Amino acid sequence: MRALLEKFSVHMNVFNQERIIRVYLPVSYQEGENNYPVLYMHDGQNVFDDSEAIGGVSLKLKSYLDKNELDVIVVVIDQNSEERFNEYSPWVDGEYVKKLLGQASSLGGKGKQYMDFIVHELKPLIDEKYRTKKDYTAMAGISLGGLITTYAACKYPEIFKHIIIFSSAFYRNQEDIENLIKESDLSLIESFYMDCGTREGGESENDNICREFLTTNQRVYNILREKLPTTRFEIIKNASHGYVYFKERRAELFTFVKKIR
Repeated sequence: MRALLEKFSVHMNVFNQERIIRVYLPVSYQEGENNYPVLYMHDGQNVFDDSEAIGGVSLKLKSYLDKNELDVIVVVIDQNSEERFNEYSPWVDGEYVKKLLGQASSLGGKGKQYMDFIVHELKPLIDEKYRTKKDYTAMAGISLGGLITTYAACKYPEIFKHIIIFSSAFYRNQEDIENLIKESDLSLIESFYMDCGTREGGESENDNICREFLTTNQRVYNILREKLPTTRFEIIKNASHGYVYFKERRAELFTFVKKIR
């Protein structure tokens, strides 16, 4: 018996469009009647295998999960490449973007609607369709996915109690996400992992971009640890901003999973 990877289209009422959803079900799901914790992720094409990955490299989570036989359901939402910057940014780009990139940007601002879709449309569908542990839910994100995942932690800590973010592009909404964390009650969050590479700007970029990317993550961590002393922040030496590096940290996505069998 094999693990299942299902793929189907869901209508997003908030954007009046269709979106592909992929769901991984472990082998044990078919063998019994247990309910399972759920991990939600963004950038769905880049999660399970390389064949549909944007850029040709994914996290290869299907083979990783198959090998490790983890008792978890993974739900991923494909990205809309034309709207990714807008959907994964809760606010329009702020002053930090202008400082970092040298010019102002009007991207962003649809993150609230995107998260409304996940919370009010997708999660109820998943909980009805599959045997989930409704109160045992995690969310993970990479780059801009880390920004929108942190936003989800602040807005819905009673739902997403375990948070995992890699190389988060906080700089797009730096001021706003810092203020939101300061204002939020995160006492229901049970675990929060974040990391950042020392070469997020790439080997060919100037050191200023690499330094600023790390600085923005450090600033968020400094605020988070005041709210959640157990927050983990790892600095990954020489890691750049790409899936070749992200997939090396994929074990961190599942530290919240407790063995059911």
